[in-house]
Amino acid sequence: MKEYEYLIVGAGLYGAVFAHQACQRGQRCLVIDKRPHLGGNIYCEQIEGINVHKYGAHIFHTSNRRVWDYVNSIVEFNRYTNSPIANYRGRQFNLPFNMNTFYQMWGVRTPEEARAKIEEQRSEARRQMQAGGVTEPRNLEEQALLLIGRDIYETLIKGYTEKQWGRPCTELPAFIIKRLPVRFVYDNNYFNDCYQGIPIGGYNRLIDGLLNGVETLTNTDFFANRAHWESVADKILFTGKIDEFYDYRYGKLEYRTVRFEQETLPIPNYQGNAVMNFTEAEVPYTRIIEHKHFEKFGDEVYQTPCTVISREYSTEWAEGMEPYYPVNNERNNALYQQYRALADCEEHVLFGGRLAEYRYYDMAPIVERVLSLF
Repeated sequence: MKEYEYLIVGAGLYGAVFAHQACQRGQRCLVIDKRPHLGGNIYCEQIEGINVHKYGAHIFHTSNRRVWDYVNSIVEFNRYTNSPIANYRGRQFNLPFNMNTFYQMWGVRTPEEARAKIEEQRSEARRQMQAGGVTEPRNLEEQALLLIGRDIYETLIKGYTEKQWGRPCTELPAFIIKRLPVRFVYDNNYFNDCYQGIPIGGYNRLIDGLLNGVETLTNTDFFANRAHWESVADKILFTGKIDEFYDYRYGKLEYRTVRFEQETLPIPNYQGNAVMNFTEAEVPYTRIIEHKHFEKFGDEVYQTPCTVISREYSTEWAEGMEPYYPVNNERNNALYQQYRALADCEEHVLFGGRLAEYRYYDMAPIVERVLSLF
Protein backbone atom coordinates (compact mmCIF):
# COMPACT_ATOMS: atom_id res chain seq x y z
CA MET A 1 0.00 0.00 0.00
CA LYS A 2 1.37 3.42 -0.97
CA GLU A 3 1.85 6.26 1.47
CA TYR A 4 -0.86 8.50 -0.04
CA GLU A 5 -4.11 8.01 -1.89
CA TYR A 6 -3.45 11.16 -3.93
CA LEU A 7 -0.42 13.11 -5.03
CA ILE A 8 -1.69 16.54 -6.10
CA VAL A 9 0.66 18.37 -8.45
CA GLY A 10 -0.10 22.07 -8.14
CA ALA A 11 -1.27 24.01 -5.09
CA GLY A 12 -3.61 26.37 -6.92
CA LEU A 13 -7.35 26.59 -6.37
CA TYR A 14 -8.17 23.34 -8.20
CA GLY A 15 -5.59 21.33 -6.26
CA ALA A 16 -6.49 22.95 -2.93
CA VAL A 17 -10.24 22.29 -3.25
CA PHE A 18 -9.54 18.71 -4.40
CA ALA A 19 -7.25 18.10 -1.42
CA HIS A 20 -9.83 19.57 0.96
CA GLN A 21 -12.59 17.36 -0.39
CA ALA A 22 -10.45 14.23 -0.45
CA CYS A 23 -9.18 14.75 3.08
CA GLN A 24 -12.71 15.31 4.37
CA ARG A 25 -13.38 11.79 3.12
CA GLY A 26 -10.42 10.35 4.98
CA GLN A 27 -8.11 10.14 1.97
CA ARG A 28 -4.50 11.05 2.61
CA CYS A 29 -3.09 13.63 0.18
CA LEU A 30 0.27 15.21 -0.53
CA VAL A 31 0.26 18.53 -2.40
CA ILE A 32 3.45 19.66 -4.16
CA ASP A 33 4.15 22.89 -6.04
CA LYS A 34 7.26 24.16 -7.81
CA ARG A 35 6.65 27.72 -6.63
CA PRO A 36 7.91 28.90 -3.23
CA HIS A 37 4.35 29.41 -1.99
CA LEU A 38 0.90 27.81 -2.02
CA GLY A 39 -2.10 29.23 -3.85
CA GLY A 40 -0.98 29.27 -7.48
CA ASN A 41 -2.11 32.41 -9.28
CA ILE A 42 -4.42 33.57 -6.48
CA TYR A 43 -1.49 33.97 -4.06
CA CYS A 44 -1.33 37.36 -2.32
CA GLU A 45 1.77 39.12 -1.06
CA GLN A 46 1.25 41.53 1.83
CA ILE A 47 2.97 44.89 1.34
CA GLU A 48 2.47 47.76 3.77
CA GLY A 49 -0.66 46.04 5.10
CA ILE A 50 -2.14 45.65 1.60
CA ASN A 51 -2.89 42.23 0.06
CA VAL A 52 -1.32 42.42 -3.40
CA HIS A 53 -2.70 40.01 -6.01
CA LYS A 54 0.74 38.86 -7.14
CA TYR A 55 -0.41 37.23 -10.37
CA GLY A 56 -3.18 39.60 -11.41
CA ALA A 57 -6.59 40.62 -10.12
CA HIS A 58 -8.83 37.78 -8.96
CA ILE A 59 -12.48 38.51 -8.19
CA PHE A 60 -14.69 35.66 -7.07
CA HIS A 61 -18.19 35.69 -8.55
CA THR A 62 -20.90 33.06 -8.93
CA SER A 63 -24.62 32.47 -9.00
CA ASN A 64 -24.18 28.99 -7.55
CA ARG A 65 -25.28 29.21 -3.92
CA ARG A 66 -23.56 25.91 -3.08
CA VAL A 67 -20.20 27.21 -4.34
CA TRP A 68 -20.65 30.55 -2.52
CA ASP A 69 -21.55 28.85 0.75
CA TYR A 70 -18.63 26.46 0.37
CA VAL A 71 -15.93 29.13 0.00
CA ASN A 72 -17.53 31.24 2.74
CA SER A 73 -17.41 28.22 5.05
CA ILE A 74 -13.62 28.44 4.71
CA VAL A 75 -13.27 32.23 4.99
CA GLU A 76 -15.83 35.03 4.92
CA PHE A 77 -15.91 37.08 1.72
CA ASN A 78 -16.40 40.85 1.58
CA ARG A 79 -18.80 42.92 -0.54
CA TYR A 80 -16.39 43.98 -3.32
CA THR A 81 -18.21 44.74 -6.58
CA ASN A 82 -16.20 44.78 -9.79
CA SER A 83 -16.79 48.09 -11.60
CA PRO A 84 -13.79 48.66 -13.87
CA ILE A 85 -13.09 51.91 -15.68
CA ALA A 86 -11.66 52.32 -19.18
CA ASN A 87 -9.21 55.15 -19.86
CA TYR A 88 -8.84 56.25 -23.47
CA ARG A 89 -6.46 59.16 -24.00
CA GLY A 90 -7.45 60.68 -20.68
CA ARG A 91 -11.20 60.20 -21.16
CA GLN A 92 -12.80 57.75 -18.76
CA PHE A 93 -15.68 55.37 -19.44
CA ASN A 94 -17.59 52.99 -17.22
CA LEU A 95 -17.57 49.26 -17.96
CA PRO A 96 -19.31 47.08 -18.90
CA PHE A 97 -21.04 48.97 -21.71
CA ASN A 98 -24.11 50.55 -20.11
CA MET A 99 -26.03 53.81 -20.05
CA ASN A 100 -23.17 55.53 -18.20
CA THR A 101 -20.80 54.49 -21.02
CA PHE A 102 -23.20 55.68 -23.73
CA TYR A 103 -23.68 59.03 -21.99
CA GLN A 104 -19.90 59.44 -21.69
CA MET A 105 -19.45 58.48 -25.36
CA TRP A 106 -22.30 60.39 -27.04
CA GLY A 107 -24.16 62.41 -24.41
CA VAL A 108 -27.33 60.31 -24.84
CA ARG A 109 -29.56 60.14 -21.79
CA THR A 110 -32.26 57.58 -22.57
CA PRO A 111 -32.14 53.91 -23.60
CA GLU A 112 -34.00 54.79 -26.82
CA GLU A 113 -31.35 57.34 -27.78
CA ALA A 114 -28.56 54.86 -27.00
CA ARG A 115 -30.20 52.05 -28.99
CA ALA A 116 -30.70 54.35 -31.96
CA LYS A 117 -27.05 55.46 -31.92
CA ILE A 118 -25.75 51.90 -31.72
CA GLU A 119 -28.14 50.65 -34.43
CA GLU A 120 -27.08 53.49 -36.73
CA GLN A 121 -23.46 52.38 -36.44
CA ARG A 122 -24.26 48.68 -36.70
CA SER A 123 -26.26 49.32 -39.89
CA GLU A 124 -23.30 51.17 -41.39
CA ALA A 125 -21.04 48.21 -40.59
CA ARG A 126 -23.51 45.82 -42.23
CA ARG A 127 -23.69 48.00 -45.37
CA GLN A 128 -19.90 48.10 -45.68
CA MET A 129 -19.58 44.34 -45.26
CA GLN A 130 -22.33 43.63 -47.80
CA ALA A 131 -20.72 46.04 -50.27
CA GLY A 132 -17.59 43.94 -50.01
CA GLY A 133 -19.50 40.72 -50.55
CA VAL A 134 -19.08 39.62 -46.91
CA THR A 135 -22.08 37.82 -45.37
CA GLU A 136 -20.58 36.61 -42.07
CA PRO A 137 -17.93 38.34 -39.92
CA ARG A 138 -14.51 36.95 -40.77
CA ASN A 139 -12.61 38.30 -37.78
CA LEU A 140 -12.96 40.00 -34.43
CA GLU A 141 -13.07 43.50 -35.89
CA GLU A 142 -16.01 42.76 -38.18
CA GLN A 143 -17.82 40.94 -35.39
CA ALA A 144 -17.37 43.83 -32.96
CA LEU A 145 -18.53 46.42 -35.49
CA LEU A 146 -21.71 44.41 -36.08
CA LEU A 147 -22.33 44.09 -32.34
CA ILE A 148 -21.57 47.57 -31.02
CA GLY A 149 -20.55 49.96 -33.83
CA ARG A 150 -17.40 51.86 -34.68
CA ASP A 151 -17.18 54.45 -31.86
CA ILE A 152 -17.11 51.98 -28.98
CA TYR A 153 -15.05 49.48 -30.95
CA GLU A 154 -12.28 51.96 -31.78
CA THR A 155 -12.34 53.65 -28.37
CA LEU A 156 -12.78 50.79 -25.94
CA ILE A 157 -12.13 47.47 -27.71
CA LYS A 158 -9.57 47.66 -30.52
CA GLY A 159 -6.40 48.86 -28.76
CA TYR A 160 -7.00 46.88 -25.58
CA THR A 161 -7.73 43.64 -27.45
CA GLU A 162 -4.71 43.97 -29.74
CA LYS A 163 -2.44 44.53 -26.74
CA GLN A 164 -3.99 41.58 -24.94
CA TRP A 165 -3.55 39.14 -27.82
CA GLY A 166 -0.52 40.64 -29.55
CA ARG A 167 -2.27 40.54 -32.94
CA PRO A 168 -4.43 42.91 -35.02
CA CYS A 169 -8.15 42.45 -34.48
CA THR A 170 -8.43 41.64 -38.19
CA GLU A 171 -6.31 38.52 -37.52
CA LEU A 172 -8.22 37.36 -34.45
CA PRO A 173 -11.16 34.94 -34.81
CA ALA A 174 -14.66 36.37 -34.55
CA PHE A 175 -15.74 33.91 -31.84
CA ILE A 176 -13.56 35.66 -29.23
CA ILE A 177 -16.12 38.45 -29.08
CA LYS A 178 -19.34 36.66 -30.03
CA ARG A 179 -21.08 38.22 -27.04
CA LEU A 180 -20.57 41.65 -25.55
CA PRO A 181 -22.29 42.74 -22.34
CA VAL A 182 -24.45 45.68 -23.43
CA ARG A 183 -26.89 47.09 -20.90
CA PHE A 184 -29.40 49.84 -21.43
CA VAL A 185 -29.48 50.62 -17.70
CA TYR A 186 -27.20 52.67 -15.45
CA ASP A 187 -25.35 49.71 -13.91
CA ASN A 188 -21.54 49.53 -13.57
CA ASN A 189 -21.49 46.08 -11.94
CA TYR A 190 -19.38 44.04 -14.37
CA PHE A 191 -20.82 40.67 -13.36
CA ASN A 192 -24.42 39.51 -13.47
CA ASP A 193 -23.87 36.91 -10.76
CA CYS A 194 -25.77 36.90 -7.49
CA TYR A 195 -22.61 36.76 -5.37
CA GLN A 196 -19.19 38.32 -5.67
CA GLY A 197 -16.40 39.40 -3.35
CA ILE A 198 -12.85 38.93 -2.08
CA PRO A 199 -11.86 36.81 0.94
CA ILE A 200 -11.56 39.06 3.99
CA GLY A 201 -7.83 39.07 4.69
CA GLY A 202 -6.90 37.93 1.17
CA TYR A 203 -6.86 34.73 -0.87
CA ASN A 204 -4.08 33.18 1.20
CA ARG A 205 -6.62 32.68 3.96
CA LEU A 206 -8.83 30.70 1.57
CA ILE A 207 -5.95 28.47 0.45
CA ASP A 208 -4.66 28.00 4.00
CA GLY A 209 -8.15 26.99 5.11
CA LEU A 210 -8.57 24.52 2.27
CA LEU A 211 -5.15 22.96 2.93
CA ASN A 212 -5.42 22.95 6.72
CA GLY A 213 -4.21 19.52 7.86
CA VAL A 214 -2.97 18.57 4.38
CA GLU A 215 0.71 17.77 3.80
CA THR A 216 2.27 20.27 1.40
CA LEU A 217 5.68 20.81 -0.17
CA THR A 218 6.71 23.99 -2.00
CA ASN A 219 9.82 24.51 -4.16
CA THR A 220 9.16 20.98 -5.39
CA ASP A 221 9.18 20.25 -9.12
CA PHE A 222 7.31 17.08 -10.11
CA PHE A 223 9.40 16.73 -13.27
CA ALA A 224 12.74 17.02 -11.47
CA ASN A 225 12.13 13.64 -9.80
CA ARG A 226 9.17 12.24 -11.66
CA ALA A 227 9.79 8.53 -11.00
CA HIS A 228 9.84 9.16 -7.25
CA TRP A 229 6.68 11.25 -7.19
CA GLU A 230 4.79 8.76 -9.33
CA SER A 231 5.60 6.07 -6.78
CA VAL A 232 4.29 7.74 -3.61
CA ALA A 233 0.52 7.67 -4.23
CA ASP A 234 -2.18 5.45 -5.68
CA LYS A 235 -3.38 8.26 -7.95
CA ILE A 236 -2.13 11.60 -9.22
CA LEU A 237 -4.11 14.78 -9.75
CA PHE A 238 -2.11 16.81 -12.25
CA THR A 239 -2.93 20.53 -12.65
CA GLY A 240 0.07 21.59 -14.72
CA LYS A 241 0.54 21.81 -18.47
CA ILE A 242 -0.83 18.68 -20.11
CA ASP A 243 1.67 18.85 -22.97
CA GLU A 244 4.56 18.93 -20.48
CA PHE A 245 3.16 15.86 -18.70
CA TYR A 246 3.51 13.98 -21.99
CA ASP A 247 6.95 15.48 -22.69
CA TYR A 248 5.57 17.56 -25.59
CA ARG A 249 5.05 14.41 -27.64
CA TYR A 250 2.93 16.12 -30.27
CA GLY A 251 4.36 19.63 -29.89
CA LYS A 252 3.89 22.59 -27.54
CA LEU A 253 0.63 24.34 -26.81
CA GLU A 254 0.68 28.14 -26.98
CA TYR A 255 -0.19 30.62 -24.23
CA ARG A 256 -0.32 34.30 -23.53
CA THR A 257 1.31 35.52 -20.37
CA VAL A 258 1.34 38.70 -18.30
CA ARG A 259 4.27 40.72 -16.98
CA PHE A 260 3.64 42.84 -13.88
CA GLU A 261 5.34 46.11 -13.05
CA GLN A 262 4.64 46.72 -9.36
CA GLU A 263 5.10 50.03 -7.57
CA THR A 264 4.49 51.26 -4.02
CA LEU A 265 3.42 54.90 -4.01
CA PRO A 266 3.56 57.31 -1.03
CA ILE A 267 -0.08 58.35 -1.44
CA PRO A 268 -3.19 56.66 0.00
CA ASN A 269 -5.29 56.65 -3.18
CA TYR A 270 -3.87 56.60 -6.71
CA GLN A 271 -6.77 56.02 -9.13
CA GLY A 272 -9.83 55.63 -6.90
CA ASN A 273 -10.70 52.21 -8.32
CA ALA A 274 -9.29 48.70 -8.26
CA VAL A 275 -9.24 48.14 -12.02
CA MET A 276 -8.54 50.69 -14.75
CA ASN A 277 -8.13 49.51 -18.35
CA PHE A 278 -6.05 51.55 -20.79
CA THR A 279 -7.60 51.04 -24.19
CA GLU A 280 -5.43 53.05 -26.58
CA ALA A 281 -2.64 51.19 -28.37
CA GLU A 282 -0.02 53.82 -27.48
CA VAL A 283 -0.09 52.90 -23.76
CA PRO A 284 1.95 49.67 -23.55
CA TYR A 285 0.16 48.16 -20.55
CA THR A 286 -3.40 46.87 -20.61
CA ARG A 287 -4.48 47.96 -17.16
CA ILE A 288 -3.47 49.22 -13.72
CA ILE A 289 -4.62 47.40 -10.61
CA GLU A 290 -4.72 49.33 -7.31
CA HIS A 291 -4.91 46.48 -4.84
CA LYS A 292 -6.18 48.16 -1.69
CA HIS A 293 -9.55 48.85 -3.34
CA PHE A 294 -10.34 45.12 -3.30
CA GLU A 295 -10.59 45.19 0.50
CA LYS A 296 -10.84 48.84 1.57
CA PHE A 297 -13.98 50.85 0.90
CA GLY A 298 -14.82 54.53 1.38
CA ASP A 299 -12.71 56.23 4.03
CA GLU A 300 -10.96 52.92 4.83
CA VAL A 301 -8.75 53.60 1.80
CA TYR A 302 -7.05 56.38 3.77
CA GLN A 303 -6.17 54.19 6.77
CA THR A 304 -2.84 53.35 5.13
CA PRO A 305 -0.68 56.26 3.91
CA CYS A 306 0.57 54.44 0.81
CA THR A 307 -0.81 52.30 -1.98
CA VAL A 308 0.42 49.51 -4.27
CA ILE A 309 -0.29 49.43 -7.99
CA SER A 310 0.52 46.88 -10.70
CA ARG A 311 0.77 47.65 -14.39
CA GLU A 312 -0.03 44.62 -16.55
CA TYR A 313 1.71 43.93 -19.85
CA SER A 314 0.34 41.13 -22.03
CA THR A 315 2.92 39.19 -24.05
CA GLU A 316 3.64 35.91 -25.81
CA TRP A 317 4.58 33.08 -23.49
CA ALA A 318 8.08 31.60 -23.63
CA GLU A 319 9.90 28.99 -21.55
CA GLY A 320 10.52 30.22 -18.02
CA MET A 321 7.40 32.44 -17.99
CA GLU A 322 4.13 31.64 -16.25
CA PRO A 323 1.50 30.45 -18.77
CA TYR A 324 -1.76 32.36 -18.23
CA TYR A 325 -4.21 32.21 -21.11
CA PRO A 326 -4.60 29.33 -23.57
CA VAL A 327 -4.59 30.45 -27.20
CA ASN A 328 -7.66 28.47 -28.24
CA ASN A 329 -7.29 28.69 -32.00
CA GLU A 330 -7.80 25.75 -34.37
CA ARG A 331 -4.19 24.63 -34.28
CA ASN A 332 -3.94 24.57 -30.48
CA ASN A 333 -7.37 23.04 -29.93
CA ALA A 334 -6.55 20.20 -32.31
CA LEU A 335 -3.21 19.66 -30.56
CA TYR A 336 -4.90 19.63 -27.16
CA GLN A 337 -7.35 16.95 -28.34
CA GLN A 338 -4.38 14.70 -29.11
CA TYR A 339 -3.13 15.11 -25.54
CA ARG A 340 -6.67 14.72 -24.20
CA ALA A 341 -6.91 11.34 -25.94
CA LEU A 342 -3.80 10.21 -24.04
CA ALA A 343 -5.20 11.54 -20.77
CA ASP A 344 -8.47 9.68 -21.27
CA CYS A 345 -6.53 6.40 -21.32
CA GLU A 346 -4.91 7.02 -17.93
CA GLU A 347 -6.17 4.83 -15.08
CA HIS A 348 -4.27 6.45 -12.21
CA VAL A 349 -3.89 10.08 -13.32
CA LEU A 350 -6.57 12.80 -13.24
CA PHE A 351 -6.15 16.12 -15.04
CA GLY A 352 -7.81 19.33 -13.90
CA GLY A 353 -7.57 23.11 -14.18
CA ARG A 354 -6.80 25.65 -16.87
CA LEU A 355 -3.37 24.26 -17.82
CA ALA A 356 -4.29 20.58 -17.71
CA GLU A 357 -7.56 21.14 -19.58
CA TYR A 358 -6.20 23.93 -21.82
CA ARG A 359 -9.11 26.27 -21.23
CA TYR A 360 -9.70 29.50 -19.37
CA TYR A 361 -11.47 29.10 -16.03
CA ASP A 362 -12.89 31.63 -13.62
CA MET A 363 -12.48 30.61 -9.98
CA ALA A 364 -16.08 29.65 -9.21
CA PRO A 365 -16.36 27.13 -12.07
CA ILE A 366 -13.17 25.49 -10.81
CA VAL A 367 -14.69 25.07 -7.34
CA GLU A 368 -17.95 23.80 -8.87
CA ARG A 369 -16.11 21.33 -11.09
CA VAL A 370 -14.11 19.86 -8.20
CA LEU A 371 -17.14 19.62 -5.92
CA SER A 372 -18.96 17.70 -8.66
CA LEU A 373 -16.16 15.11 -8.69
CA PHE A 374 -16.99 14.21 -5.09
